[in-house]
Amino acid sequence: MDVSPEHLVEQARERFQLQDYYGAIHLLEEVIAAGRAFADAHHLLGLSYSLVGQQEQALAQLDRALQLNPQYVEALIHKAIVLNELGREYEADASLRRAAKLSSELRQGLPAHVAAKLANQHAALGDAYLEAGALPQAIDQYQTALTLGPTFHDLRYKLGRMLLQGGQALQAREQFEIIVRHRPAYLDAAAMLGLACYLAGDGLAAKAVWEDCRERRPEDPRVEAYLAMLARNDTGPPAGATTAPAEASPPEAEGHGGPEGRGGKKKRP
Repeated sequence: MDVSPEHLVEQARERFQLQDYYGAIHLLEEVIAAGRAFADAHHLLGLSYSLVGQQEQALAQLDRALQLNPQYVEALIHKAIVLNELGREYEADASLRRAAKLSSELRQGLPAHVAAKLANQHAALGDAYLEAGALPQAIDQYQTALTLGPTFHDLRYKLGRMLLQGGQALQAREQFEIIVRHRPAYLDAAAMLGLACYLAGDGLAAKAVWEDCRERRPEDPRVEAYLAMLARNDTGPPAGATTAPAEASPPEAEGHGGPEGRGGKKKRP
């Protein structure tokens, strides 16, 4: 059974809350080994390493989280703590200054950390609408969340999938293109980009995307299924096709919050 990275991260978050840091490390290393982790997984792994006394490994993971999300205030603060423990006070002070500067910046007229929290709340409300079967309202809430947190590509990924579900293939394609542009290694988003291209009637673009996915992850049976579907109809779906065919739900992953975040809707710095 293929367990999604999102599920593994949530399991790791539960282990972390129970102070089973080694258990959290095991699960998070599995996610990262698959190349499908967003910044929050690296951040949580860094915290776990720090709490078991492995500060160099912790620093490496926190740095990786900040590479993926340079505005990750919480990761900057925890990096400063680790640097202090390593006796690197000057670098620790620089990390804290950077965190303070980011905290004072405005996004949509709000402090960045406030905007991030509101983005989470809009996403939570969107999930509630989706669970109630109100897809248009769910899409609206996710679009608002991304206005407040434009770099939160996990939310963008979920929005793209909802747009596909709502028959808005062109709009979904735009969302997946943004993710792939910023996270070219995020092959699940690339696979969904191919699906959005296909459903929008652009079979050539879908084929190019999926062939690239197959080259980079040849073990993914989903991509082979998409290419086989395309081979049966190499001009794209019939006119008027608007919704995605049944498919295995790809994982959602990205970088947005610390260990206190909610499952799948984590708090952001």
